[in-house]
Amino acid sequence: MKKQHLGSVIVLATAAVACGAPSLPPPELVSAREAYTVAANGPASQLVPARLDEAKQALIQAEEAWEDDPKVKDEETRTLAYIAERKARAAAALGGAAKAEKERKKYDDEYIELERKRASMTKEELGKVKSSLQEKEKELQREREARAAAEQKLSAALSSLKEMASVKEEARGMVITLNGAVLFTTGKSELLPLAKQKLDEVAKALGDQEFKKIVIEGHTDSRGTVKDNEKLSLARATSVKNHLVSQGLDGSKIEAVGLAATRPIDTNDTAEGRANNRRVELIVTH
Repeated sequence: MKKQHLGSVIVLATAAVACGAPSLPPPELVSAREAYTVAANGPASQLVPARLDEAKQALIQAEEAWEDDPKVKDEETRTLAYIAERKARAAAALGGAAKAEKERKKYDDEYIELERKRASMTKEELGKVKSSLQEKEKELQREREARAAAEQKLSAALSSLKEMASVKEEARGMVITLNGAVLFTTGKSELLPLAKQKLDEVAKALGDQEFKKIVIEGHTDSRGTVKDNEKLSLARATSVKNHLVSQGLDGSKIEAVGLAATRPIDTNDTAEGRANNRRVELIVTH
């Protein structure tokens, strides 16, 4: 029976009472009507329509029984109304549960989607970090290779200087020691032609490196006056600096100092010792 039929039955029942019908509908039927109205206006109509329709049919039967003969069918009406009420309340409960389940599923779906996006974002971010790290590793590898190549060039250049220089690593940096006898004539600060050629190789090798600073120290033996030795040692260190700068090295990173005889590496009592003390040292820091 259609919904209009149910509405008509309820209206007719109400009208009968208003016109002086012999008795009022039993409370079970009133409760059934109220229960159905609540269920029909709730989520049951959309989510569990079949169960709501069962309640509707049960209520129609109760209404028809009451309409046919309220006195004779009073007990039947009460029974049918009770069944209709229970079915209406069940439909309402199932509708509420279905709505809650639908909302829970929607929330779960939204949560899953959010987690998926979050995981995707995290994966994307990790990808960016990984890519950045790989790029940095490549850059470091390029720097290592460039440094190794520069050091190899420097080693090759210094190897050709083995007759006039010694190279060692100290706490203050890489120390290149050049014997004064192969750089200058006695008492002079002008570089010898061969010394210039060798220093050209050193300049080229150092130019391929990223050095922070080069300190050029001029040293003398103890013969002569302190003033003369200071002047000579500084002049010789300056000559080496000027030549390296002329070969392209950054002069702002190179410092020339004259230390005279203050830092001997050998005795000044022998000719050999004094010859060793007459030297120029390049301290290279990276």
